[in-house]
Amino acid sequence: AQPREQPLLEPVLPAPAEEHNGTDGAKAPKVSCEERNTTGIDRFTLQILNVSQDLMEFLNPNSSDCTLVLFYTPWCRFSASLAPHFNSLPRAFPTLRFLALDASQHSSLSTRFGTVAVPNILLFQGAKPMARFNHTDRTLETLKDFIFNQTGIEAQGDVAVTEADWEGPLPSVLTKGIDWLLLFSVLFLAGFVMYATVRTESIRWLIPGQEHEHQE
Repeated sequence: AQPREQPLLEPVLPAPAEEHNGTDGAKAPKVSCEERNTTGIDRFTLQILNVSQDLMEFLNPNSSDCTLVLFYTPWCRFSASLAPHFNSLPRAFPTLRFLALDASQHSSLSTRFGTVAVPNILLFQGAKPMARFNHTDRTLETLKDFIFNQTGIEAQGDVAVTEADWEGPLPSVLTKGIDWLLLFSVLFLAGFVMYATVRTESIRWLIPGQEHEHQE
């Protein structure tokens, strides 16, 4: 659960200048979001997609409304520490939508949007990813700054992380699981090392300069 991924793995996104604090608020917003009508909505919370639900069914390509989507895994400690802060965001921005999905259950989406590390947060306008949250400091305040700097929408002033946010809907307690990406990486590395040990002479040509080692 590394906090960063290589930029080359993010072809679907532009490369927006990342904000480091709220002082850039005077700039024009990068994303013009259509804010939803909150009349009649009593409880503002995020929705967690299950394994059978497709993210693209929840994103309307014909609208300009904005959705913040979190890719996480329940056994990643970074995802768990982020959970209560992300749970509080729908109350801070009631006119936006918030979704979360287990990246291990939606591997095709993770590949499509370059989310090879979790937690990963993308801001969508309609069905198009517009910006990626790149801070390693994932708190309610940095998330509010990110949304404001991208959309120009101000957070509700009285929102704070509560005890209820630690309980859900996004889990803040780690569950036992297997990080398959890490497991496959370790197995691949172990296999390569074993191969290199057994076949040292046969792969000597792969090492720069080795072909000249025994020349007079």
